[in-house]
Amino acid sequence: MPQIEDHPLRYALVNELHARPFPSFDAPAHVVYLAVKDTVDAANRDRRKDHAHLCDLLARNGAALPAVDATHYAGVLGRYTLTWESHTEFVTYFAQSPMMAERAFDPAETEVFPADWLGAAPGRRIAAVHIRIDTLPEDPDDILPLIDGWFVPESLVCAWVLDENVVVATDFRIDPNGQMRFAVFARPGTGPARIGRVVQRLCEMETYRAMSMLGLGLARELTARLNALDPELSALVRGMGDDGHSAEETLQRLLAVAADLEGLAVGVSFRFGATHAYAAIVRERVEVLRESRFEGRQKFSEFMLRRYDPAMRTVQSAEVRLNAMLERASRTAELLRTRVEVARQAQNQKILENMDRRSDLQLRLQNTVEGLSVVAISYYAVSLVAYLAHPLAEQAGWSKEVTLAAATPVVVLAVWLMIRRIRRGVGH
Repeated sequence: MPQIEDHPLRYALVNELHARPFPSFDAPAHVVYLAVKDTVDAANRDRRKDHAHLCDLLARNGAALPAVDATHYAGVLGRYTLTWESHTEFVTYFAQSPMMAERAFDPAETEVFPADWLGAAPGRRIAAVHIRIDTLPEDPDDILPLIDGWFVPESLVCAWVLDENVVVATDFRIDPNGQMRFAVFARPGTGPARIGRVVQRLCEMETYRAMSMLGLGLARELTARLNALDPELSALVRGMGDDGHSAEETLQRLLAVAADLEGLAVGVSFRFGATHAYAAIVRERVEVLRESRFEGRQKFSEFMLRRYDPAMRTVQSAEVRLNAMLERASRTAELLRTRVEVARQAQNQKILENMDRRSDLQLRLQNTVEGLSVVAISYYAVSLVAYLAHPLAEQAGWSKEVTLAAATPVVVLAVWLMIRRIRRGVGH
């Protein structure tokens, strides 16, 4: 009995759902996380360089190497468990260890990624996170002195997450070691999978926050360029009714401005689209933490509302302004094209009228010439007929004057009929 065949990608797509499981570990522990992005056209980068860089790190520690076309990898790196993932624009390294130094956020813990190896990365560091995972004391207030000592109070964020099973704190600042610090305190009995999910979401939140804010610098550059083009575009729109400039000249200047705007739109479309997508992921990661206030401290959602959302609104505002100027330029260009077309039609109408007048004059001149031709031909024809008919006229007793008088009407009529016949023949 024949069986239905599976789509060739069916199993690969299902396996992709399970290729990146959440990490799982107990407290105490620490995590060192790294995200590397190429600075130019990262989406089309040479991914073989990412693979080679990963293999260099693994070879230093005698770990097994991944397949050449691998997009994710998990293995043991000494006392660390390493997870590597290749994304559209960046690659991430997630190293976790079930040990924790007595000194909080000890720089030695980040040496899992050696400095010379980092220097050879095929890209730049876009995110670096150092997370300290500890057990929450019986009295949660006991962690307040630790948090106040580790982080800058002005930007401190500290909140309960996952139904008040975990406390997370950070100040979203980069320490002298180049790391962004997070402290995670889990209640005793909190499952390793829950702790792993919190840590993973913190790393993703920081990575996608950094990636989305790349659009902010581009938005500022775009705003400066739009500030220069906007007065020029406005002047062209206001000058549409000015008789001092021809419509075609104004249209050419407007098309130059429109070309600049289209070039800007092409240049920012990918980054702005990625910014919106990354920002949505950041907000989703904050939402799934299910946070609540801890001892009156600032929550993640409040920090994002005050510090992060304005940046995203700046990007959105620049994009909206660019699109509005493109629309305005397009509408103005269409009006100018219509104006130019109407002017050209008026010119063509005048040309046709002039051609009609010239044709009428030519016809009148032709009729005049034809009339003169009848007179001239008749004059010579009458003389010729009189000369030929003179012998017969003498025998009949007619004088030369009588013969000319009798022949003239007949000859003129004959010449006129002949020319008229010729004209009809040419007309047909």
